[in-house]
Amino acid sequence: MPSYPHPIIAREGWPFLAVSVVVALAAAWLAGWGWSLPLWVWTAFVLQFFRDPARPIPGTAKDVLSPADGRIVAIQTTRDPYIDREALKISVFMNVFNVHSNRSPVDGEVKGHWYHAGSFVNAALDKASLENERNALWLRTADGQDVTSVQVAGLIARRILCYVKEGDALTRGQRYGFIRFGSRVDVYLPPAAKPKVTIGEKVSASATILAELP
Repeated sequence: MPSYPHPIIAREGWPFLAVSVVVALAAAWLAGWGWSLPLWVWTAFVLQFFRDPARPIPGTAKDVLSPADGRIVAIQTTRDPYIDREALKISVFMNVFNVHSNRSPVDGEVKGHWYHAGSFVNAALDKASLENERNALWLRTADGQDVTSVQVAGLIARRILCYVKEGDALTRGQRYGFIRFGSRVDVYLPPAAKPKVTIGEKVSASATILAELP
């Protein structure tokens, strides 16, 4: 997979930003700057939503990084429905003000890739993991640890983007996808993994260590 630099604004956002600026400029020209103000506010929202900052990569290969910005909403032992095993599940909920670029939690090879259509309930709810539209990646590290990273659509999210396929190699913190307008990411880890975050904690993609692999 070719590397993708961090241009501050995600490539997925440029069409939205261009349309927003053109509409705001047209409104200002036709009706005046005062009437165009709400459209400039919307443009500012689009600009912040699609920001894609570079992030540090802390720790070692044993440290699982957060794949997304947001808030921890679940830390629990459960069944990984994608590779059928007991797992430690850590979920990150993203609101519309978080960065929505998704990044690899570990160094590993993509062993499996599944997309499931579904509903669009509030992504903060636990049932969203199994009912909402979602895209799952099964990653295997060099020492044989399996990690599943699942992009889950939210209440108003309507597009999950994933740029990798089975056989691709990812490095920790590498950008691999994007979810538009509110969502969550579930990470399924070996049950012996040690959580490094707590419920309610705010995390940053790549910069926050979620857990330590056994």
